[in-house]
Order: sequence, then C-alpha cells, then structure tokens
Amino acid sequence: MSTTTHTTLTAEADRDAFAHVRDWIFDLDNTLYPRHSDLFSQIDQRMTSYIAELMTLPRDEARVVQKDLYRRYGTTLRGLMAEREIDPDAFLRFVHDIDYSWLEPNPHLGEAIAALPGRKFIFTNGDRGHAERAAKQLGVLDHFEDIFDIVASDLVPKPAAETYDKFVGLHAIEVEHSAMFEDLAKNLTVPKMLGMKTILVVPRNFETTFGDYWEHEGRDGNHIDFVTDDLTTFLRKIS
Repeated sequence: MSTTTHTTLTAEADRDAFAHVRDWIFDLDNTLYPRHSDLFSQIDQRMTSYIAELMTLPRDEARVVQKDLYRRYGTTLRGLMAEREIDPDAFLRFVHDIDYSWLEPNPHLGEAIAALPGRKFIFTNGDRGHAERAAKQLGVLDHFEDIFDIVASDLVPKPAAETYDKFVGLHAIEVEHSAMFEDLAKNLTVPKMLGMKTILVVPRNFETTFGDYWEHEGRDGNHIDFVTDDLTTFLRKIS
C-alpha cells in the first residue's frame, strides 16, 4: 500500500492535527468493529438469499446481481428499490436478522471513544436497529450522541453528497471542526471536500482480499488524511 499521500500517526505532534475537532463521526460496519470479526458476512449472505428468493435465482447468480446493484447504486437496497420497487423496511429487517455475538466486546475502544472531546456520531448505510445492536455488543453505544442511518438519509446512501448535507444540517455539524472515520475510501471524498479530517480504517496489517479489492479503490487518494488498521490505538494517540 502506498503511503505517499497519507499522514501516519507516529509522533506527538500529530495529535495537534485533531486538537480542533469537536465532532467525531464513525461509520459502523468494518469501521467501529473490525473487518476480521466477519459480522458483515452474515448481512452479505442474507442479501444474497433475499435476491435469490425475490428473483428465483440460484445463489451464485443472485450474488452476481447483488454485487452489480451495489456497485451501480451504492447499496444493494438502493438498487433493488430502483429496479424492483421492493419494501425497504422488509429488506432491512431481513438482512439485519443476524447473530451479533460474533462481535467481541471492546472496552478499550469504548474508553478511547469516551476520551475524545466533544460529540460522537455513528453515520451508517445500515439501519438504526443494526447500529444499536452492534454498538451495544461492542460496549460503545452509550458514548454516542446519535445514529444517522439509511432511513434518516431518506434511503440515499453514502457517498451521495446530499446524504452528508442532511447529516451536517440535522446535527449542526461544524465541518471544519469534525473528523470522519470510514472503511471505504469513496465515502471520504465528500467529507474531505466539506473540510473534515478524514481517516481510513483498513483491515488489520492493511490486508485486502482480491475479492473485495474494488471496494477499496481510491484509498491512496489525497482525500484521505490518515490511515489506520487499529482504530483503538489511533484514538488513544489523538485523545
């Protein structure tokens, strides 16, 4: 992974880069909880099952459709709404009916989030119920001011600029005093344009499997200020 356009958190002076931040914004899936927990794989498989039943397709063909919709529309849900006019509430209930015990409680992460000065938000393309259950299992839910979910964004997912505008307006975010943490580089383009500090959270040891490489396109871009594969340690160093 190239580091030519990124700052790494290596010295005390880097803490000054966040001294002005008062609003801390976190994506949920594969950001607040680590990718290696594999929780999202359950959601991913249930989306495949939903499409297989909806379209009467074998699972392998349903998965191709699923990934195509995701790439073209930003979320599988958005694609199914556009092309199949599905009930979004029913879809969200179905795909988030998963086993949250896969997540290990992370009290150290909770302590690091609590130590950050100012407000903390979860900003997710999932729904509120999923975010609450995952954050509760991690042991970090009580540290957050609010959750901005796909329903709050009128079902328009990140990285659409209008979704960030809704979030910023709803919570009176001062973007120049904000930082956003995400596992998908494309979702940090608009925050950087708005004036936020941007932090890309990558898999541990910066590993990316071939199968999901396209999701991480642009992760060496100038719209990313910092990169970390250890969110807890990163937050400890800047708080």
